Amino acid sequence: MSVSKEDEKFRRLVHTIDPQSRLIRTWELKGGVSAQVTALEIERSDGRPEKMIVRQHGAADLKQNPRVAADEWRLLRLLRSVGLATPMPLYLDVSGEIFSTPVIVLEYIEGKPELVPSDLDVCVLQLATHLFRIHSVDCTTLDLSFLPTQAKKLGKKLRERPINVDESLAEGRIRDILESVWPLPQQNRSVLLHGDFWPGNTLWQDGRLVAVIDWEDAERGDPLADVANSRLEILWAFGIDAMQSFTADYASMTNIDWANLPYWDLCAALRPASRIAEWAGNDVIEQTMRAGHRVFITQAFDKLSIR
Repeated sequence: MSVSKEDEKFRRLVHTIDPQSRLIRTWELKGGVSAQVTALEIERSDGRPEKMIVRQHGAADLKQNPRVAADEWRLLRLLRSVGLATPMPLYLDVSGEIFSTPVIVLEYIEGKPELVPSDLDVCVLQLATHLFRIHSVDCTTLDLSFLPTQAKKLGKKLRERPINVDESLAEGRIRDILESVWPLPQQNRSVLLHGDFWPGNTLWQDGRLVAVIDWEDAERGDPLADVANSRLEILWAFGIDAMQSFTADYASMTNIDWANLPYWDLCAALRPASRIAEWAGNDVIEQTMRAGHRVFITQAFDKLSIR
């Protein structure tokens, strides 16, 4: 039986991790757009099967941060040490000897995203609870200085307005508003931010959230940045009532200042500009996402009394 070049690379990777183990099979995991994710099943020397995940970051992530794999590996080790529900990092390869780009190997967690929950209220509450736990990580005891600051990163994005703005998503209007107030006075202490917290980046078993995955966008900054991103994603996934419930659930756990939420909502609304078709994957989902985006920015404009 012939072996593909890609499978041969995974065989070499498994041998590097544990020379006594052998690769049984590989399969690609779908869903993300920023990284190639491959599941491996191996056989240990004692005959015990084991699964693991190999993440290869994409060109956009590597351009933004050439150390993205090492940073994600380091962060996951820290987060496991404080008991957050994240995959255990198993191996990091930045040598380029097997794959052309760095890879991280993570434990395989049985579970899948809960995109059609049987109990939406319970699902939303668990999402809010886990985001609150992330924001509650004590940044004074963990050295997270290697993570970028959210305000600096977003400030750069606002300064570099594209030549062709995505007016179908009101990008020009959103930028005008944000540029007029930036930098926003930060009313809340900086916390660990996941950077892309949405239902697709969570794994569930039997109605219980068991892991938060895909930490390559992690940064430090105002918790409202994460809340706003999650609000838009939850509106897309489950509707505006679920978005409002998520916000109320999170608010019940914390005493942060919410005054700047409409501005952070607009920051979140910038993310899909010129990318919404890629994110959606097909025309039907894209139209649903566009409609949700209009609702989302309208409520932000209304709160800011902007017509």
